[in-house]
Amino acid sequence: MKTADLQSTNGKAHPAAGEHLSIAPDVQLGANVKLSKFINLYGCQIGDNTKIGAFVEIQKNAKVGKNCKISSHTFICEGVDIEDGVFIGHSVTFINDIYPRAVTGDGELQTEQDWVVERTVVKKGASIGSGSTILSNVVIGENAIVGAGSVVTKDVPANAIVAGNPAKLFRYITEEQRIA
Repeated sequence: MKTADLQSTNGKAHPAAGEHLSIAPDVQLGANVKLSKFINLYGCQIGDNTKIGAFVEIQKNAKVGKNCKISSHTFICEGVDIEDGVFIGHSVTFINDIYPRAVTGDGELQTEQDWVVERTVVKKGASIGSGSTILSNVVIGENAIVGAGSVVTKDVPANAIVAGNPAKLFRYITEEQRIA
């Protein structure tokens, strides 16, 4: 898949935003960011040297650190903070609302004023396997590994390997497997 190298343009239209890229002018891109076609970015921050795969959406107020890899078909919603050196597998979904509803108590369609964004943090060096779902209000610790297809419902300790639905501790990675 061909990617475009982009530099931050201080709020102006990004030169590589074309018919197959939807990049809002408020996106903050670091140096040497690589973007595949068919992505949707708005109001987010992407760090230097990060690679974003095809069919990825990253919403406003989400942050992706430096040297990350976000694989195709991933959804990163508002309130997600991904630190440096993180790997996100294919089709990973983040959630930012514990009690989602379409309408208010009086039956009116909800607006942004009717709910509060719940935060999620993925710490430095963590890896999240393909097809995982990450609920809100969790922290995935440094160098942790989330197995493919897992549903993360609570915090994952640093250097832990978790898997399943709900994700449970499998074991801890060894010292030589850790990223400095």
